[in-house]
Amino acid sequence: MESRRRKRDVLLSKLYSFGCMKPCFHEEHSQIGQRGYARVVHCNDPDNPEAIQLNYRGNYVSTTKYTPLNFIPKSLFEQFRRVANLYFLIVACVSFSPLAPYAAVSIAFPLAVVIGATMAKEAVEDWKRKKQDIEANNRQVELFDGSNQIFVKSMWKELRVGDVVKVYKDEHFPADLLFLSSNYEDGICYVETSNLDGETNLKLKHALEVTSCLQDENSLCQFKAVTKCEDPNENLYSFVGTLYYNGKQYPLSLQQLLLRDSKLRNTDYVYGVVIFTGHDTKVMQNAINPPSKRSGIESRLDKVIYILFSFVIVISFTGSVFFGIITKKDITNGKLRRWYLRPDKVTFLYDPRSAALAAFLHLLTDLMLYGYLVPISLYISIEIVKVLQCIFINQDQHMYCEETDRPAHARTSNLNEELGQVHTILSDKTGTLTCNSMEFVKCSIAGISYGQGMTEVEVALAKRQGQLVSSSVLGAVGNSKTSDKQVKGFNFNDERLMNGRWVNEPHSDMIQKFFRVLAVCHTAIPDVHEETDQISYEAESPDEAAFVIAARELGFEFFRRTQTSIFLHELDYETGQMIDRVYELLHVLEFSSSRKRMSVIVRNEENMLLLLCKGADSAMFERLSEEGQLFEAETRAHIKIYAEAGLRTLVVAYRKLNEEGFAEWEEEFQKAKTSVSAERDALVDAAADKIEKELILLGATAVEDKLQKGVPECIEKLARAGIRIWVLTGDKMETAINIGYACSLLRQGMKQIVISLDSADIISLEKRGDKEAITKASLESVRKQLSDAKSQISPAKGTSTEFGLIIDGKSLAFALDKNLEKSFLELANACDSVICCRSSPKQKALVTRLVKIRTGKTTLAIGDGANDVGMIQEANIGVGISGVEGMQAAMSSDVNIAQFRFLERLLLLHGHWCYRRISMMICYFFYKNITFGLTLFWFETHSAFSAQPAYNDWYLSTYNVFFTALPVIALGVFDQDVSARLCLKFPALYAEGIQNILYSWPRILGWMLNGLISSMLIFFLTTSALKHQAFRSDGRVVDFSVLAATMYSCIVWTVNCQMALSINYFTWIQHFVIWGSIALWYIFLLIYGALPPTFSKTAYMALVEACAPTPFYWIVIVFVVFSTLLPYFTYRAIQMWYWPMPHDHVQLKRNEDTRGDQRILFQD
Repeated sequence: MESRRRKRDVLLSKLYSFGCMKPCFHEEHSQIGQRGYARVVHCNDPDNPEAIQLNYRGNYVSTTKYTPLNFIPKSLFEQFRRVANLYFLIVACVSFSPLAPYAAVSIAFPLAVVIGATMAKEAVEDWKRKKQDIEANNRQVELFDGSNQIFVKSMWKELRVGDVVKVYKDEHFPADLLFLSSNYEDGICYVETSNLDGETNLKLKHALEVTSCLQDENSLCQFKAVTKCEDPNENLYSFVGTLYYNGKQYPLSLQQLLLRDSKLRNTDYVYGVVIFTGHDTKVMQNAINPPSKRSGIESRLDKVIYILFSFVIVISFTGSVFFGIITKKDITNGKLRRWYLRPDKVTFLYDPRSAALAAFLHLLTDLMLYGYLVPISLYISIEIVKVLQCIFINQDQHMYCEETDRPAHARTSNLNEELGQVHTILSDKTGTLTCNSMEFVKCSIAGISYGQGMTEVEVALAKRQGQLVSSSVLGAVGNSKTSDKQVKGFNFNDERLMNGRWVNEPHSDMIQKFFRVLAVCHTAIPDVHEETDQISYEAESPDEAAFVIAARELGFEFFRRTQTSIFLHELDYETGQMIDRVYELLHVLEFSSSRKRMSVIVRNEENMLLLLCKGADSAMFERLSEEGQLFEAETRAHIKIYAEAGLRTLVVAYRKLNEEGFAEWEEEFQKAKTSVSAERDALVDAAADKIEKELILLGATAVEDKLQKGVPECIEKLARAGIRIWVLTGDKMETAINIGYACSLLRQGMKQIVISLDSADIISLEKRGDKEAITKASLESVRKQLSDAKSQISPAKGTSTEFGLIIDGKSLAFALDKNLEKSFLELANACDSVICCRSSPKQKALVTRLVKIRTGKTTLAIGDGANDVGMIQEANIGVGISGVEGMQAAMSSDVNIAQFRFLERLLLLHGHWCYRRISMMICYFFYKNITFGLTLFWFETHSAFSAQPAYNDWYLSTYNVFFTALPVIALGVFDQDVSARLCLKFPALYAEGIQNILYSWPRILGWMLNGLISSMLIFFLTTSALKHQAFRSDGRVVDFSVLAATMYSCIVWTVNCQMALSINYFTWIQHFVIWGSIALWYIFLLIYGALPPTFSKTAYMALVEACAPTPFYWIVIVFVVFSTLLPYFTYRAIQMWYWPMPHDHVQLKRNEDTRGDQRILFQD
């Protein structure tokens, strides 16, 4: 309760006098009532006839793709958008006509199995979404019943626009609400928006002063108002509206809007009016599918399918031409050539008198017959394999982060194989390469630097300069001795300041003022734990929290804040005792990106007016007074050293104010704040600027954002794999360069190419303010620097010299110009590493798009913050890190990981395996279908192009579904060319994916050629072996049924044994599915052949009576299978010895090492 009492002391409507001022009318409010701003809400009066007439949407939400009514038609439409499925549908329909070479069920059955399995998968996924919708829609909230003046329980889906609801602590808001009041008397509440924008920091919301008094049912019963506001839209960061209440108008902004799915935190309850419901809420307006991404393999797959279609048309056309020629010759001058076919008494399907028509109809028959060249089960097999691959990625314990309790999560299965083909990684720095957990490590006070030890960046810098680093110095950072346990945010160690010893320093008064500024100049809120009485801080940024914690650890504990005061436990340097001091808080001038500083104006117990300020060095040094510049040179030097050490710096200063000057300024400031003109923000900035001058320098802070664990090793491995790595950061160039060395992005011996616009000419033009001249000169400067850099790299081609490109944000803006982007990308591609400094979120996305489009290679973008979403969605693969900056990047990504180091395993292991498995799987699919399908063609050439199928109808139907389906799925899920350990040990293996060796056109056509050769060997060897031989013991020769069963057996054996040759990693599953598929063929033939001949037809007793008892059948199978596999086996043996692939090198090395170990063991 003490914690709650202390928080109630904070009336933030007065505390945030600059950033969160009283609402005022802006230019946008003039658009109320016009198009886009026409929504009218009758607050607490939803049954008003006018409100009913508006007929707004209800609060029911559905995120499902299908409904019970449209599932079948919509799902079927999705399935038949695939050209292969559409082809088989047409074939299935035509198969009911006399043109079909087989029974209709033989093609309809496998098509139904494939389509049915895919639709079942879609139905299961949609049912999961439906259950989530049901749970959300049936959540309960307290709804105000005006007639009975009580709150009643109601489900979310029953809410209407205008209803008043009461939401309690830790509950989600059921709709977009107009914030009326809360348990805080000044009408504020804390909101967590991680479900919306991923940000974990709590947001403060402010009710209008006129509604903050609505605290009970009686006051709510009297509340009737009308709100006019913007129409539903997806913008989470703006809201424009006007409240009409008691004859007055009150402007509404985002501060008064509580968004659906955000959570109420640290506030007992709030009252709100429903403004947007259901799909009109901002979160649902943002609920769009991410950009559709297709893998390169999938795109090429479509082209291969078209090639197969073309091949089917060619051989069908060839067959129909020969059929027409042969048919026309059957009646020549009234003579019957093939009299046994009775060409004089035929149907239109075979009429020598109309040979052209018969040939055309024969073309249609052949198109159906040779459809088996196209793999009907390919798409569903790939989907099954990819889903199983994602499960393996998600279950990988080596990519599980214990600290955050987050595993890896593949959010889409479409891009698994792309993970094995990444050419360029574009990475954010803060929170991605670093932890985004700021720690106070060093400071400069009165020209003296404090803080011992070396950061990771300093260690890398020392090694680069050839200096020896002792372990004692290295370990100094990270061993704060203020307490037995590590304090989060405080990693400072210097005996001169620790444990109150700073009072003995020469400038102890300056040290006191320095830490007093850190303890007072902020907007943090103290939270006292009810049981332990320990204080934690809710701050707007990790930096600010680190400053307050550092002040506390060094004797200036901020423990309480009210609407007008800040309370500290201070160490007095004169007495050495801890005392309580109160500072009257008059104004807070908040930090903004344009101001680059923050100030507070306070009155101390001695009745002195003080302005306490901290900010970026670029904004602070120019505001120092003459007497305040005493330590400027030393402080600048320390800041430069800190920046080179990869630390983030801020300058700390203060100023004494006189009463008269402050009174005049305050009057001007109040006028600026209450201005309703469009220039209000500019007036407020100008007023703040007038008082933030004549400052006295105290020193500078240095906080460290440490590299994540394993980042240098990961980057080194990725570079060895041939992956180019770009870092896009907002940091200064010096900081970015040194971070680059610390994380191994820049390496010893690597030549740096720096492109910047810091030349004296550009700076002089900027001082003049001539924008056109600046643009022209900057463009020419960047053009010249790019040209000079390219000429510097050209002579080094073919050598081992490495280059690193570093470019700042201003230069990058010109390098992305249409006239220079090609030159810039050529230079960047010639370098081994690229660092873009001071990059904006838009520049990150533009750079990603440039690399993706211009190179045509696979790009991967990785980041952790909302500012990284653009590049994550622009890249071929987006990887989000669920870190300190929230979950928005993770929610927009294709794959989530907890730390950057897991990228090594994701790409080099899972990516390599997935790429290899999918590539092999697709190539094998084409091989086995061509092997099977072309035997039909060879048989047709031997049967006068009659379109007579070589096999029983059910043989045709079950080939892809039963006898060859499981081995190829097992290949796609379990095969490993090398073990996980060797994948990570030899990153060069990854080059197979970057160069697309396993799915190149030569590789695809090679497998097709293998299928062609196999089909020829199987057909001609089988027919030659059986044609003139007595097959049974009674001397009978083979008939059609025996030939079909024998040839089909050879195919099943060959394609499954080919799979056994292709697999690198055998488990019991592979053995089971390969040999089980062969066994399944015989089980099928046994059962199917036992059925009555009216159903089994040519398969009747074919195995039991004809094939199995005859040794010659088994001899033929062994001979044909061995002969068919011999060409591939010979090719692989020659390739492995003379032209080995990367994985062949590793396999040979592994075998040599194994044999060496065995010899050593034998000798021992």
